Amino acid sequence: MSTNLQIDDRLIIKARELGRHKTKRDAVTQALKEYIQRMEQKKIVKLFGKIDYDPDYDYKAQRNKH
Repeated sequence: MSTNLQIDDRLIIKARELGRHKTKRDAVTQALKEYIQRMEQKKIVKLFGKIDYDPDYDYKAQRNKH
């Protein structure tokens, strides 16, 4: 899907420099991936304190199985 956007050139230049992206497209794609990841993480944070865990679960024993 082709999309034309008017994005502030200063932002694109800075993003390309910081991310060492070769193209504007690479910079925008990476930015969108990170934005989506951040929004997904926010969903998880809302679950804190709302999930009941098994008190008998031994996470240390699970680590030793690998």
